[in-house]
Amino acid sequence: MSAPVERIVATPSAREAIAEVTADGGPIMFFQSGGCCDGSLPICFRDGEFTIGNHDVRLGTVGGSAFYMDHRQFEAWKHTQLILDVGAGEPEGFSLAAGPDRHFITRSRVFSEGEMAVLESAGDG
Repeated sequence: MSAPVERIVATPSAREAIAEVTADGGPIMFFQSGGCCDGSLPICFRDGEFTIGNHDVRLGTVGGSAFYMDHRQFEAWKHTQLILDVGAGEPEGFSLAAGPDRHFITRSRVFSEGEMAVLESAGDG
């Protein structure tokens, strides 16, 4: 049996930031933006402050926080694994900060053929 393939993972810095943000104000969630207002940055909200649509895709959970993406964007990016990280500077738009003078960012890598096969066999490809 193949190991599960995660669509979203987080760096140690991102996990630490999630722990700090949740300790400071309660649970959070992420939505991967692809729109004009926030570029392609993940938007961090207090849990429940953003309405998830029926067609939005839950990529997984990082640091105990759900991570979603618009279904149209998912179709374009489903061949990649997103890697949540932290960058220097204040967040743009509506996102919560990842700590003082820090914001969340996403990086990505293309899944291998084997990883895609695992996702497809699980009905997630």
